[in-house]
Amino acid sequence: MRRRLPLLPLAPLLVIVIGIAAAVTTTLLGVRQIRKTSDDEALSRATVVSAAMAARLRVTALEERGPLLTQAARGTGTEMLLVQQDGATIDNGSLDEFDRDEVVRMLVAEQGIAETASGRQRFATHPLDPPLEHLSVITMVSAPEDPPETLALARAVAAVTFLLVGVAAAVTLSYARAAHDEVDLARKRIEAMAEPDADPAGRPVPIRAFDEVGVVTVAFNTLVERFSAAEKSYRADLADAARIDHQRLEFLAGLSHELRTPLNAILGFSHVLESEVDGPLPDDARESVEIIRSSGEHLRTLIDDILDLSALESGELKLSRRSLDLRRASEEVVREARALAKHKGLKVGVEGAAPVLALADRRRVRQILTNLVANAVKFTRAGSVMLHVSEEGERAIVRVVDTGPGIRESEREAIFEAYRQSTDTKARYSGAGLGLATVKRLVLLHGGDIEVTSEVGKGSTFTVSLPLCSKSDQAEDGNRPSVPSVIPQVPSSRPGPT
Repeated sequence: MRRRLPLLPLAPLLVIVIGIAAAVTTTLLGVRQIRKTSDDEALSRATVVSAAMAARLRVTALEERGPLLTQAARGTGTEMLLVQQDGATIDNGSLDEFDRDEVVRMLVAEQGIAETASGRQRFATHPLDPPLEHLSVITMVSAPEDPPETLALARAVAAVTFLLVGVAAAVTLSYARAAHDEVDLARKRIEAMAEPDADPAGRPVPIRAFDEVGVVTVAFNTLVERFSAAEKSYRADLADAARIDHQRLEFLAGLSHELRTPLNAILGFSHVLESEVDGPLPDDARESVEIIRSSGEHLRTLIDDILDLSALESGELKLSRRSLDLRRASEEVVREARALAKHKGLKVGVEGAAPVLALADRRRVRQILTNLVANAVKFTRAGSVMLHVSEEGERAIVRVVDTGPGIRESEREAIFEAYRQSTDTKARYSGAGLGLATVKRLVLLHGGDIEVTSEVGKGSTFTVSLPLCSKSDQAEDGNRPSVPSVIPQVPSSRPGPT
């Protein structure tokens, strides 16, 4: 359905209403003036005729006054009465009969309006001169409520109004349609710009008028030009950012390779020294070798974190999702963490149903659980770190519950950001703050979610939810070979916490 601007039908209608209102007002004022003029003329005529008839009757014989009055009334088109001062009628040149009270009223008023059988009349009285001052002539002239001129005026005003209003409405409609077309053209151009496959910069709207619509069109074209320039600048900046990001990834890959080569040598020789193949080591030397090995593994963990986070941010990390038993994966992670937990006297274990099958990448789920358990063991000084595995609806759930120092509410969102750690100096340990950031991105990449609840001084609970593995997914897993997930830059092998 085509939309129309309200201006198109409203403007001509407004002109018609105003024109008709002006015509009606003019007609009413004209009729009022015609009635006043008609009454004034009738009164003037009645006054003149009364005076003339009074002068004539004063010199007319008594027996001739009646015929003269009747003849004069017919000749002048008026109605006349010859009356005494007490209201008695002597001669009547009228078609109507008047009682004494009515005559007295007219004598007292001297002039005014009277209703007779002939209709509305304007009357005027004039006394005869002495010695007949006891007699008066009353002349009545027709003064209708609606004079004939009023009808002619109404017809003339109606004709002029119809002509002028018609022309004005046509002109207004033409201007309104032109404005509507201008606005409609701008609307169509804007709608075309909003199409999914349209050029974001759009095309300028042609300026066909210099009215208000033209001003708006000029402003819109200016906005389009600025948007075009901003869009070009944005695309250039985006291309530069993509180029810089690609160079960053290449740099990280190369740096990782350069760092891993001597680092692997350091770790390899530290293992050889710890195994005491070449002979027993003194206690001081054994402690130094252990520090070398621990520092080297920590450095390798940081390298793996940086590479994983870069791959996640660039979208180059791919998942190989298969049916995975979360209970078994949790038990494997716990077995690896027990060595570190044993030195701190912590209890580490797994609880919950088995099996709980999730549709996930085995390697990345191990990485998620290893990070969470390692962090819990690292920050917990006494108590336990427990993993609870369960199914809730269509989700596989793993909760990592510790009795550590807890996390403040103001920091629970920040700990999942890259290079951020808790500000509690008592709980701070070495690390780049990339572990939980990587965990969250890996969970989201699986289509899952991660939440943390904590109470300061009583511990924290990290809840990871992953999609359950359906029967159809399990059937597909049985028909395809296992393919490990791959990070394009450098494979990650992470044995310890971040």
